[in-house]
Amino acid sequence: MAIGSALVVCALYFLGYHEDAAKLGTAQLVQSITGLAIGITYVVLGTKERRAAVPPTEDFGYGRALGAGFMIVLFASLMGVAFNLAYITVINPGYTEVVLQSQADKMEANGLSSDKVEQITTMTRKMMHPAVQSAMGFLAGLFFGTLVALVTAAFLKRPATDELVAT
Repeated sequence: MAIGSALVVCALYFLGYHEDAAKLGTAQLVQSITGLAIGITYVVLGTKERRAAVPPTEDFGYGRALGAGFMIVLFASLMGVAFNLAYITVINPGYTEVVLQSQADKMEANGLSSDKVEQITTMTRKMMHPAVQSAMGFLAGLFFGTLVALVTAAFLKRPATDELVAT
């Protein structure tokens, strides 16, 4: 799941969507949609794999399905933090400036004065430290991933079946 999301980010970077403030909105939309699709796919596949490992005579209820999905999301979010730090500090160190420029352009388009935009941008820059961005990404990934796991667990739970004994 984390690798799939990282590949999407890298593809958008190599296509130039993370270097231009005007294209950043499109990149964020693509990342959101593909990230959701990747998340759902891997939570479903991983939960099904965990369910298959549990004998049919044992209950794989909502709690176990949710636990399996949550663990997938937790691991993917932790791996996402590592990738995000590498992306912002090594692969694309100018990404933060592109994000800030995109936000400033939106504020100016909404009629804010350049002084107010500069004031907001200065405050936002302090919050855009790679560690803060990674922590926020972790929390967002964990939150939205848990929502996915909550829904998928309802569909992937399985009651225990009675094993028929042949005589």
